[in-house]
Amino acid sequence: MSVKEGYIKVTGGNVWYQIHDTYTDKTPVIILHGGPGSSHYSLQGLNVLSEDRPVIFYDQLGCGKSDRPADPSLWKIERFVEELVKIRTALSLDKVHILGHSWGTTLAAAYILSKPEGVESVIFSSPCLSAPLWAEDQARNRQQLPVEVQAVLKACEDNGTTDSEEYKAATAEFNKRFVCRLDPMPAFLKQGAQYKNPDVYNIMWGPSEFHVTGNLKNFDCTSQLKDMGIPTLYTCGRYDEATPESTKYFSSLTPGAKFHVFENSAHMPYLEETDEYMMVVREFLSSVDHNS
Repeated sequence: MSVKEGYIKVTGGNVWYQIHDTYTDKTPVIILHGGPGSSHYSLQGLNVLSEDRPVIFYDQLGCGKSDRPADPSLWKIERFVEELVKIRTALSLDKVHILGHSWGTTLAAAYILSKPEGVESVIFSSPCLSAPLWAEDQARNRQQLPVEVQAVLKACEDNGTTDSEEYKAATAEFNKRFVCRLDPMPAFLKQGAQYKNPDVYNIMWGPSEFHVTGNLKNFDCTSQLKDMGIPTLYTCGRYDEATPESTKYFSSLTPGAKFHVFENSAHMPYLEETDEYMMVVREFLSSVDHNS
């Protein structure tokens, strides 16, 4: 297997990419990471999919190993869609599968609904395809937290102190239940914090997963899911902040879509139930290859 990496010029700077290739003739899969402003770091284990086909990672502008320009006007979904267009062009990805996770599903949907050519399938892993619905789901999830944790979250949000240590500690309680249920939290995840850019996250999303104040807060493509037009797989964890109810709802709006719940996972089934996650993804991609 070969691993190749480099940089691609996009609006605002240079974006880092990495290709894992075993020289098969199967359609590559490109991975769209979460955030906004995270990186491919937590998803790097998906490189095992390269046993079947090329796997392309990239860190979106502003995070990971890509440039971090200090220009707030760059942090909007339209530019991230344009960035993906430039990456596909630069890497000559005429045909591609797309696997998006979390915010990566938001980006994947916006991109696919612009009707690009050569996208053979999409996997929406723990999807956020309606920010208003996401916010409603998180309001319900918050009610499952201890009363004192709920009180801290509300007080900090009301007082504008969401950058305080007490807000971070209360947020960690939410994350243990609805983001990653591995206990202890994998050390390598903590090491990945350096690759995140909280400025991008704040501008586009907000101070936390469940307090949506950024420029994506009105994003909702549910009325367009009927137009997806390609094989589609929706997955989530049983305890996911991307709730099984909403994920199933999105799949019901998408003609012919498949739906899978990882029973022992929250928002990171690729870490929480790695073997099953890889199996489900592999089987879906292989079925698309077989039928194309």
